[in-house]
Amino acid sequence: MNTAEFSVLLVEDEKEIRRFVRQALEGDGCRVREAGTMAQGLSDATNDKPDLIILDLGLPDGDGVVFVQRLRSWSNIPVLVLSARTAEQSKIAVLDAGADDYLTKPFSVGELLARVRASLRRSRSGHMLESPVVQFGNIEVDLSRHLVSKDGLPVKLTAIELKLLSVLLANAGRVMTHRHLLRDVWGASHIESTHYLRIYVAHLRQKLEEDATQPVHFQTEIGIGYRFQY
Repeated sequence: MNTAEFSVLLVEDEKEIRRFVRQALEGDGCRVREAGTMAQGLSDATNDKPDLIILDLGLPDGDGVVFVQRLRSWSNIPVLVLSARTAEQSKIAVLDAGADDYLTKPFSVGELLARVRASLRRSRSGHMLESPVVQFGNIEVDLSRHLVSKDGLPVKLTAIELKLLSVLLANAGRVMTHRHLLRDVWGASHIESTHYLRIYVAHLRQKLEEDATQPVHFQTEIGIGYRFQY
């Protein structure tokens, strides 16, 4: 993927981290703008409308969760969070607020750039599938006809399994929290029913993964939710 056409807003108060991330992004062809505070970051996001925002949670004038909440009141710009906070609740809070992905410090350049490319692909497609027919591994899914096949043979999915699959496919590469998936698939009244998710994700793995005990496509983000990977 050529990232030279994309602009990234980096909202981070630590100069050394900004320099490190900027060098990595510019080395991959991105145009980068920096902001050291929440206020400046929101202003730059409003005026410049970047393709991606990389956000630190611990800003001097506010918390990154508030940044995401304010941004989501008017924009769907993808947000990749970089933070030293490792607590699951911190990750869940910012993902539920509308962030797209979360990378814990310290991180490698390779992982950072892979997450950036995935976020930019979603930015370009508007978080929508480009075609109702999706292929991954030896699986083909035709969402318009509600058909799924594995190695050319039909796979029977229930209506709930197909709906869960379609949500995961539409958000490929993105961390989807339990709450988000439950709301989108079962409705707002079921956002605490995490046992539903465990059961139905297990069904998808059994039916679509080569080895359900070592899933490649339906990945668990421990304590947070799930991520679909091609």
